[in-house]
Amino acid sequence: MTPADAIARDLLAVGAVSLRPDAPFTWASGRLSPVYTDNRLLLSVPDVRDRVAKAFLGALQALGGHVDAVSGTATAGIPHGALLADRARLPFSYVRGAAKGHGRQNRIEGRVEAGQQVVLVEDLVSTGGSVLSAAEALREAGAEVAAVLAVFSYGFAEADQAFGTAGVPLVTLTDFAALARAAQETGALGPDAWAVLRDWRDDPAAWSVARGGAG
Repeated sequence: MTPADAIARDLLAVGAVSLRPDAPFTWASGRLSPVYTDNRLLLSVPDVRDRVAKAFLGALQALGGHVDAVSGTATAGIPHGALLADRARLPFSYVRGAAKGHGRQNRIEGRVEAGQQVVLVEDLVSTGGSVLSAAEALREAGAEVAAVLAVFSYGFAEADQAFGTAGVPLVTLTDFAALARAAQETGALGPDAWAVLRDWRDDPAAWSVARGGAG
């Protein structure tokens, strides 16, 4: 079993990934999806939380280059980023979705220095828009974004294109392919349901529109 398969099984075991092909979920964007992922649940299971933190540390070390600090996306990337920063003994900050509307009106909370090599931690990547916005905020503060580390990615082509255009490497602990394998091997997903998920994965916008959701 690969590390990605092991993490995928953890996601299923703790209920972080819900598969509902026949009654799709509605994402914040208005898109309909047969999958909903809530990686916050990983934090409630100490053994799983520890494995995810160790996997993030391994991913950080595998980057090879020098990293000065860790940052997390608000809010779901904050705990995973803080756990990684603690294990790596690195400074930690987090990036809000938008600048705070009062006080110093910060978007970045914590200290980020110009020229620092920063790893940005996210729990989930779908289209990549929100985490790449956070990466741009770090760049505007003078930092270099060495990579985005995420627990899980759906692996959409639009996300791959967005990360490529932004020039930001994306490293995930597990992904849709590993999740599909784990779901089939554990019996969490039958052949008919998998066919629905495969169609959705190939064109999530069209799948959503065909069922009355946003594209």
